[in-house]
Amino acid sequence: MTPGMVQQLPAWGPLAALMALAVVALSGAMINGVLAARSAGRRGGGFAPIAEAARLLRQRRRSTVAADELLRRVGVAGLTVAAALKVAVLPVGAWVVSDLAVGLVWFNAMDVLVWAFVWLAGWGQNSVFPLVGAYRFLALAVAYELPLMFALTAPAAAAGSLRMGDIVAAQDGLWFVVWMPVAFTVFLAAVLAFSLQRPFTAPMSADIAGGMTAELSGVDRFLVLTGRYSLLSAGAGFAVALFLGGGSGPVLPDWSWFLGKTVVLLWLLVALRRRIPQLRPEQLMAPAWVVGLPLVLLQVLVVAVVTLNGRSS
Repeated sequence: MTPGMVQQLPAWGPLAALMALAVVALSGAMINGVLAARSAGRRGGGFAPIAEAARLLRQRRRSTVAADELLRRVGVAGLTVAAALKVAVLPVGAWVVSDLAVGLVWFNAMDVLVWAFVWLAGWGQNSVFPLVGAYRFLALAVAYELPLMFALTAPAAAAGSLRMGDIVAAQDGLWFVVWMPVAFTVFLAAVLAFSLQRPFTAPMSADIAGGMTAELSGVDRFLVLTGRYSLLSAGAGFAVALFLGGGSGPVLPDWSWFLGKTVVLLWLLVALRRRIPQLRPEQLMAPAWVVGLPLVLLQVLVVAVVTLNGRSS
Protein backbone atom coordinates (compact mmCIF):
# COMPACT_ATOMS: atom_id res chain seq x y z
CA MET A 1 0.00 0.00 0.00
CA THR A 2 1.24 3.51 -0.75
CA PRO A 3 2.45 5.33 2.37
CA GLY A 4 -0.20 7.69 3.68
CA MET A 5 -3.07 5.75 2.13
CA VAL A 6 -5.59 4.09 4.41
CA GLN A 7 -8.44 1.77 3.61
CA GLN A 8 -11.93 2.27 4.98
CA LEU A 9 -13.19 -0.74 6.86
CA PRO A 10 -16.09 -2.73 5.37
CA ALA A 11 -19.58 -2.81 6.87
CA TRP A 12 -18.41 -4.65 9.98
CA GLY A 13 -15.71 -2.04 10.53
CA PRO A 14 -17.51 0.15 13.09
CA LEU A 15 -18.30 -2.90 15.22
CA ALA A 16 -14.67 -4.01 15.05
CA ALA A 17 -13.52 -0.51 16.05
CA LEU A 18 -15.92 -0.47 19.01
CA MET A 19 -14.69 -3.88 20.14
CA ALA A 20 -11.07 -2.73 19.89
CA LEU A 21 -11.90 0.39 21.90
CA ALA A 22 -13.64 -1.72 24.54
CA VAL A 23 -10.68 -4.11 24.83
CA VAL A 24 -8.14 -1.28 25.15
CA ALA A 25 -10.34 0.55 27.68
CA LEU A 26 -10.69 -2.63 29.73
CA SER A 27 -6.92 -3.04 29.57
CA GLY A 28 -6.51 0.46 31.01
CA ALA A 29 -8.93 -0.30 33.85
CA MET A 30 -7.15 -3.58 34.62
CA ILE A 31 -3.76 -1.85 34.63
CA ASN A 32 -5.16 0.64 37.11
CA GLY A 33 -6.46 -2.21 39.25
CA VAL A 34 -3.06 -3.90 39.32
CA LEU A 35 -1.26 -0.67 40.23
CA ALA A 36 -3.82 0.11 42.95
CA ALA A 37 -3.37 -3.36 44.45
CA ARG A 38 0.42 -3.01 44.44
CA SER A 39 0.29 0.38 46.13
CA ALA A 40 -1.90 -1.19 48.85
CA GLY A 41 0.51 -4.11 49.28
CA ARG A 42 -1.83 -6.67 47.76
CA ARG A 43 -1.44 -9.08 44.88
CA GLY A 44 -3.59 -9.26 41.81
CA GLY A 45 -6.15 -6.50 41.27
CA GLY A 46 -6.37 -7.01 37.52
CA PHE A 47 -9.92 -8.35 37.72
CA ALA A 48 -11.12 -5.68 40.17
CA PRO A 49 -12.67 -3.55 37.36
CA ILE A 50 -14.65 -6.55 36.12
CA ALA A 51 -15.93 -7.25 39.64
CA GLU A 52 -16.83 -3.57 40.08
CA ALA A 53 -18.66 -3.53 36.74
CA ALA A 54 -20.66 -6.62 37.76
CA ARG A 55 -21.53 -4.97 41.08
CA LEU A 56 -22.71 -1.76 39.44
CA LEU A 57 -24.79 -3.59 36.84
CA ARG A 58 -26.60 -5.41 39.67
CA GLN A 59 -27.05 -2.27 41.75
CA ARG A 60 -30.41 -0.54 41.75
CA ARG A 61 -30.42 2.81 39.98
CA ARG A 62 -31.42 5.67 42.27
CA SER A 63 -32.55 9.14 41.34
CA THR A 64 -33.07 12.54 42.91
CA VAL A 65 -36.37 14.39 43.18
CA ALA A 66 -37.44 16.06 39.90
CA ALA A 67 -34.31 14.89 38.07
CA ASP A 68 -34.27 15.30 34.30
CA GLU A 69 -33.85 11.64 33.40
CA LEU A 70 -33.38 12.25 29.68
CA LEU A 71 -30.56 14.76 30.11
CA ARG A 72 -28.86 12.67 32.76
CA ARG A 73 -28.90 9.52 30.67
CA VAL A 74 -27.71 11.36 27.56
CA GLY A 75 -24.85 12.81 29.59
CA VAL A 76 -23.64 9.62 31.25
CA ALA A 77 -23.91 7.53 28.06
CA GLY A 78 -22.52 10.29 25.88
CA LEU A 79 -18.95 9.97 27.19
CA THR A 80 -18.57 6.53 25.60
CA VAL A 81 -20.31 7.77 22.44
CA ALA A 82 -17.83 10.65 22.16
CA ALA A 83 -14.91 8.24 22.53
CA ALA A 84 -16.34 5.99 19.81
CA LEU A 85 -16.84 8.96 17.47
CA LYS A 86 -13.23 10.01 18.03
CA VAL A 87 -11.97 6.54 17.14
CA ALA A 88 -13.98 6.62 13.90
CA VAL A 89 -11.26 8.74 12.23
CA LEU A 90 -8.30 7.04 13.89
CA PRO A 91 -6.17 4.94 11.49
CA VAL A 92 -5.38 1.60 13.11
CA GLY A 93 -2.48 0.67 10.91
CA ALA A 94 -3.84 0.88 7.37
CA TRP A 95 -7.49 0.69 8.40
CA VAL A 96 -9.90 3.44 9.40
CA VAL A 97 -13.66 3.57 9.86
CA SER A 98 -14.06 6.99 8.22
CA ASP A 99 -11.15 8.63 6.37
CA LEU A 100 -12.27 12.24 6.79
CA ALA A 101 -10.20 14.99 5.15
CA VAL A 102 -10.61 16.96 8.41
CA GLY A 103 -10.09 14.07 10.80
CA LEU A 104 -8.03 16.15 13.23
CA VAL A 105 -10.77 18.80 13.43
CA TRP A 106 -13.29 16.02 14.02
CA PHE A 107 -11.26 14.80 17.01
CA ASN A 108 -11.26 18.28 18.53
CA ALA A 109 -14.98 18.70 17.89
CA MET A 110 -15.70 15.46 19.73
CA ASP A 111 -13.60 16.75 22.62
CA VAL A 112 -15.86 19.80 22.86
CA LEU A 113 -18.83 17.43 22.75
CA VAL A 114 -17.49 15.87 25.95
CA TRP A 115 -18.04 19.25 27.62
CA ALA A 116 -21.72 19.07 26.78
CA PHE A 117 -22.10 15.50 28.01
CA VAL A 118 -20.42 16.21 31.37
CA TRP A 119 -22.62 19.28 31.78
CA LEU A 120 -25.78 17.35 30.96
CA ALA A 121 -24.83 14.59 33.39
CA GLY A 122 -24.38 17.14 36.19
CA TRP A 123 -27.41 19.30 35.36
CA GLY A 124 -29.76 16.39 34.80
CA GLN A 125 -29.35 15.05 38.34
CA ASN A 126 -31.03 18.15 39.84
CA SER A 127 -28.63 18.21 42.77
CA VAL A 128 -26.11 20.77 44.02
CA PHE A 129 -22.93 18.68 44.06
CA PRO A 130 -23.28 17.25 40.53
CA LEU A 131 -23.95 20.75 39.20
CA VAL A 132 -20.87 22.13 40.96
CA GLY A 133 -18.87 19.24 39.48
CA ALA A 134 -20.14 20.12 36.00
CA TYR A 135 -19.10 23.75 36.47
CA ARG A 136 -15.67 22.63 37.64
CA PHE A 137 -15.20 20.56 34.51
CA LEU A 138 -16.05 23.55 32.32
CA ALA A 139 -13.45 25.60 34.22
CA LEU A 140 -10.86 22.87 33.62
CA ALA A 141 -11.86 22.70 29.96
CA VAL A 142 -11.32 26.42 29.49
CA ALA A 143 -7.81 25.94 30.88
CA TYR A 144 -6.71 22.98 28.75
CA GLU A 145 -8.59 23.42 25.48
CA LEU A 146 -6.62 26.31 23.95
CA PRO A 147 -3.19 24.71 24.58
CA LEU A 148 -4.64 21.46 23.18
CA MET A 149 -5.77 23.16 19.97
CA PHE A 150 -2.29 24.54 19.32
CA ALA A 151 -0.72 21.19 20.24
CA LEU A 152 -2.87 19.64 17.49
CA THR A 153 -1.73 22.36 15.08
CA ALA A 154 1.91 21.24 15.25
CA PRO A 155 1.57 17.77 13.61
CA ALA A 156 -1.00 19.14 11.14
CA ALA A 157 1.41 21.90 10.07
CA ALA A 158 4.29 19.45 9.68
CA ALA A 159 2.18 17.09 7.57
CA GLY A 160 0.44 19.86 5.64
CA SER A 161 -2.87 18.09 6.14
CA LEU A 162 -5.71 17.56 8.60
CA ARG A 163 -6.23 13.97 7.43
CA MET A 164 -5.04 11.50 10.07
CA GLY A 165 -3.56 9.12 7.48
CA ASP A 166 -1.42 11.92 6.04
CA ILE A 167 -0.16 12.87 9.49
CA VAL A 168 0.89 9.28 10.19
CA ALA A 169 2.59 9.01 6.77
CA ALA A 170 4.51 12.26 7.36
CA GLN A 171 6.32 10.55 10.25
CA ASP A 172 8.00 8.02 7.98
CA GLY A 173 11.62 7.95 9.15
CA LEU A 174 11.19 10.32 12.13
CA TRP A 175 8.36 10.38 14.63
CA PHE A 176 6.97 13.80 15.47
CA VAL A 177 7.55 13.26 19.20
CA VAL A 178 11.30 13.63 18.55
CA TRP A 179 11.03 17.27 17.49
CA MET A 180 7.64 18.16 19.00
CA PRO A 181 8.09 17.19 22.68
CA VAL A 182 6.17 20.19 24.01
CA ALA A 183 3.13 19.50 21.80
CA PHE A 184 3.27 15.83 22.79
CA THR A 185 3.38 16.67 26.51
CA VAL A 186 0.53 19.18 26.26
CA PHE A 187 -1.54 16.67 24.30
CA LEU A 188 -1.07 13.96 26.93
CA ALA A 189 -2.07 16.40 29.67
CA ALA A 190 -5.22 17.23 27.70
CA VAL A 191 -5.98 13.51 27.32
CA LEU A 192 -5.92 13.12 31.11
CA ALA A 193 -8.14 16.21 31.39
CA PHE A 194 -10.91 15.29 28.95
CA SER A 195 -11.03 11.72 30.31
CA LEU A 196 -11.45 13.03 33.88
CA GLN A 197 -8.29 11.39 35.19
CA ARG A 198 -5.99 12.73 37.88
CA PRO A 199 -4.83 15.42 38.34
CA PHE A 200 -8.00 16.68 36.63
CA THR A 201 -10.58 14.95 38.85
CA ALA A 202 -11.84 18.08 40.63
CA PRO A 203 -15.29 17.62 39.02
CA MET A 204 -15.59 14.35 40.99
CA SER A 205 -13.59 15.15 44.12
CA ALA A 206 -14.49 14.20 47.69
CA ASP A 207 -14.95 17.79 48.87
CA ILE A 208 -18.17 17.93 46.82
CA ALA A 209 -19.22 14.36 47.68
CA GLY A 210 -18.19 12.97 44.32
CA GLY A 211 -19.38 15.92 42.23
CA MET A 212 -20.91 14.83 38.94
CA THR A 213 -21.05 11.22 40.18
CA ALA A 214 -22.54 12.08 43.59
CA GLU A 215 -26.06 10.93 42.75
CA LEU A 216 -25.18 8.26 40.19
CA SER A 217 -25.50 4.56 40.88
CA GLY A 218 -25.93 1.29 39.07
CA VAL A 219 -25.82 1.48 35.28
CA ASP A 220 -25.34 5.25 35.30
CA ARG A 221 -22.14 5.07 37.35
CA PHE A 222 -20.95 2.14 35.23
CA LEU A 223 -21.43 4.21 32.05
CA VAL A 224 -19.41 7.11 33.47
CA LEU A 225 -16.60 4.73 34.46
CA THR A 226 -16.69 3.14 31.00
CA GLY A 227 -16.72 6.55 29.32
CA ARG A 228 -13.70 7.79 31.26
CA TYR A 229 -11.54 4.82 30.28
CA SER A 230 -12.85 4.86 26.71
CA LEU A 231 -11.85 8.52 26.37
CA LEU A 232 -8.45 7.79 27.90
CA SER A 233 -7.92 4.92 25.45
CA ALA A 234 -9.04 7.02 22.47
CA GLY A 235 -6.67 9.79 23.54
CA ALA A 236 -3.77 7.34 23.83
CA GLY A 237 -4.54 6.06 20.33
CA PHE A 238 -4.51 9.58 18.90
CA ALA A 239 -1.21 10.30 20.65
CA VAL A 240 0.25 7.27 18.88
CA ALA A 241 -1.08 8.42 15.50
CA LEU A 242 -0.09 12.07 15.92
CA PHE A 243 3.33 11.73 17.52
CA LEU A 244 4.52 8.10 17.65
CA GLY A 245 4.35 7.06 14.02
CA GLY A 246 1.02 5.23 14.12
CA GLY A 247 1.49 1.62 13.06
CA SER A 248 5.09 1.97 11.87
CA GLY A 249 7.41 -0.78 13.03
CA PRO A 250 9.38 -3.78 11.77
CA VAL A 251 8.24 -7.36 11.12
CA LEU A 252 4.81 -7.27 12.75
CA PRO A 253 1.64 -6.01 11.01
CA ASP A 254 1.04 -2.27 11.30
CA TRP A 255 -2.20 -2.71 13.24
CA SER A 256 -0.41 -4.78 15.90
CA TRP A 257 2.26 -2.08 16.28
CA PHE A 258 -0.46 0.54 16.66
CA LEU A 259 -2.34 -1.40 19.34
CA GLY A 260 0.90 -2.29 21.14
CA LYS A 261 2.03 1.34 21.28
CA THR A 262 -1.42 2.39 22.46
CA VAL A 263 -1.47 -0.11 25.33
CA VAL A 264 2.06 0.85 26.42
CA LEU A 265 1.19 4.56 26.38
CA LEU A 266 -2.04 3.80 28.22
CA TRP A 267 -0.05 2.02 30.93
CA LEU A 268 2.26 5.03 31.23
CA LEU A 269 -0.67 7.43 31.54
CA VAL A 270 -2.36 5.30 34.21
CA ALA A 271 0.90 4.96 36.14
CA LEU A 272 1.62 8.68 35.83
CA ARG A 273 -1.77 9.88 36.97
CA ARG A 274 -1.46 7.90 40.21
CA ARG A 275 1.64 9.94 41.14
CA ILE A 276 0.16 13.40 40.55
CA PRO A 277 -2.04 15.11 43.14
CA GLN A 278 -5.41 16.47 42.15
CA LEU A 279 -5.49 20.07 40.89
CA ARG A 280 -8.28 22.57 41.42
CA PRO A 281 -9.35 24.61 38.37
CA GLU A 282 -7.75 27.80 39.71
CA GLN A 283 -4.46 25.92 40.22
CA LEU A 284 -4.48 24.81 36.59
CA MET A 285 -5.39 28.05 34.85
CA ALA A 286 -2.12 29.94 35.41
CA PRO A 287 0.24 27.07 34.45
CA ALA A 288 -1.88 26.26 31.39
CA TRP A 289 -2.16 29.81 30.01
CA VAL A 290 1.01 31.45 31.33
CA VAL A 291 3.42 28.54 30.83
CA GLY A 292 1.86 25.85 28.65
CA LEU A 293 0.28 28.08 26.00
CA PRO A 294 3.40 30.18 25.23
CA LEU A 295 5.55 27.05 25.08
CA VAL A 296 3.22 25.24 22.69
CA LEU A 297 2.98 28.39 20.52
CA LEU A 298 6.77 28.44 20.37
CA GLN A 299 6.64 24.77 19.40
CA VAL A 300 4.24 25.53 16.54
CA LEU A 301 6.53 28.35 15.39
CA VAL A 302 9.53 26.00 15.30
CA VAL A 303 7.53 23.41 13.37
CA ALA A 304 6.32 26.03 10.87
CA VAL A 305 9.86 27.34 10.26
CA VAL A 306 11.35 23.86 9.84
CA THR A 307 8.51 22.76 7.56
CA LEU A 308 8.71 25.85 5.33
CA ASN A 309 12.51 25.55 5.03
CA GLY A 310 12.17 21.89 4.15
CA ARG A 311 9.65 22.59 1.41
CA SER A 312 11.61 25.48 -0.06
CA SER A 313 14.91 23.58 -0.24
